[in-house]
Amino acid sequence: MQTSTRDRIVVAAARLLQRQGYVGTGIKQIAQESQATLGSVYHFFPGGKEAVAVAAIRHSSEEFATLLREALDSEDDPAEAVLACTRRLAEELRESGWTDGCPVTAAALETLGTDSEIQQACADALRAWEGLVRDKLLRCGWPAQDAGELAVTVLSALEGAEVTAQVNRSEDPLHITGRQLARLVRSYGIQPPPAA
Repeated sequence: MQTSTRDRIVVAAARLLQRQGYVGTGIKQIAQESQATLGSVYHFFPGGKEAVAVAAIRHSSEEFATLLREALDSEDDPAEAVLACTRRLAEELRESGWTDGCPVTAAALETLGTDSEIQQACADALRAWEGLVRDKLLRCGWPAQDAGELAVTVLSALEGAEVTAQVNRSEDPLHITGRQLARLVRSYGIQPPPAA
């Protein structure tokens, strides 16, 4: 299937932001990586680099949501589902040569303190990912407040572990965090629903 020029621009920008951050990524580089002209980039994104970055963050957010959803759905037991997430993240990070970490971390950190569309897109991504974890817990019988707070904890721990794994070029931080999160989830004593 032929990819549209706009989609190529968004995907290229997403990869560059993930690897270089917002500050380190230029609009000319986005055009070059997407095999598009600079005019095409501005045609699709009249707001320039920030507009491309917002679209790229939204794209990356959905890609990561798919990975997270698949990992969470791969296990009925929420503790095992969290372990599946950390295993999957560790595998993807290692396979990328430690370059493809969280798709929003760099852009979020570089634009802190601003009231930009980039910050909003990053916040939306984090909330959406927390929602996936929360919904898994709710389906498994967690009370709403516990599910919400535990979802924030799980996602925050995953984000930190992923950065630590990337810096250390080691899967260990993700595996250790996964084991500790699974222990935390089990400590609630809520049994997963019986398999259908």
